[in-house]
Amino acid sequence: MSRSRKKTPIFAHTTSTSEAADKAAWHRRHRAKERVRLQTEGPNYLERSHRENSNAATFDKDGKHYWALSVGTPAMRK
Repeated sequence: MSRSRKKTPIFAHTTSTSEAADKAAWHRRHRAKERVRLQTEGPNYLERSHRENSNAATFDKDGKHYWALSVGTPAMRK
């Protein structure tokens, strides 16, 4: 595999190995808010999207970055 190269220059930038703690806090927050809304709204309750309570861009693994081809081939090695 000495000639193995990435075809797309997109790399992750993170210091975390897992998003489990972020996701657990996110869902815990969502369930708590929905529980309160259910108690206050009663029969008029309609569930909201869980995405209203958090933003995935704020997690430890916050995304990827596109590197221009000018970076060179050493960065493209697997």
